[in-house]
Amino acid sequence: MKFSREEILKHFDIWLAAWDDHNLDGVMELMHDDVVFENWNGSIVFGKIALKKSWTTWFIHHGNFKFINEDIFIDEMEQKMAFQWRLEWPSLETQFKGRPETRRGVDLLHFRDGKIIKKYTYSKTIVQIDSNPIYLNAQKDKLQSK
Repeated sequence: MKFSREEILKHFDIWLAAWDDHNLDGVMELMHDDVVFENWNGSIVFGKIALKKSWTTWFIHHGNFKFINEDIFIDEMEQKMAFQWRLEWPSLETQFKGRPETRRGVDLLHFRDGKIIKKYTYSKTIVQIDSNPIYLNAQKDKLQSK
């Protein structure tokens, strides 16, 4: 089953509304059973059941997060889309925990059989906390030169 561009947009709008309603079951409806999700921190989750489990705590303690659609690009032939977003939420950064944060990024979504089979999330390395730019720390201990 291939979506038309209009069907992709329609299902995406429903999916984004589920995110903004903090409705995990609604978000999971568009996920393929064999989904692969790569988070902005590099962690990878395989499968719809594991993904729902990994997101459950975040949705329970959502802090009223909101994703704002900034731009969309759809490739109907390839069944892919790019979604540029802005996330507004309470910061999870250690020194700023709970303070208002704005994070910007892009999701690359691949569809199969009318569901998201791959979701790759990329985030900028500078976030806004209390309207101030904050540089996220690289994990230097994991980068070893040879």
